[in-house]
Amino acid sequence: MLILMKRLFINVICTILLAAGLQGADQSGRKLVYQEQPEYPLIALRLNLHGTVRIKIWVASDGSVRRTEYVGGHPLLAESALKAVKNWKYQPAAKESALQVELKF
Repeated sequence: MLILMKRLFINVICTILLAAGLQGADQSGRKLVYQEQPEYPLIALRLNLHGTVRIKIWVASDGSVRRTEYVGGHPLLAESALKAVKNWKYQPAAKESALQVELKF
């Protein structure tokens, strides 16, 4: 029971830190309308691993993320960040745009 409580506490803290640390460096001026939070990888949690993952994204005219590219940051955190960003939604625009975002773990 104590282990479950400890694990729950750690997950809650990680979620709060992730929510506070997410920031998009959006040069396109498009408004982010849905932002999925990445899961903190269990291995990174066990290793007490923190850092920033940089991702370049291409947003289609309908606001969906069409393509993602890992730019930098710890590889153990990258997969979770890429998976979450792929589900983000932006405000529709007349044309596709590219931008870089940073996710802090």
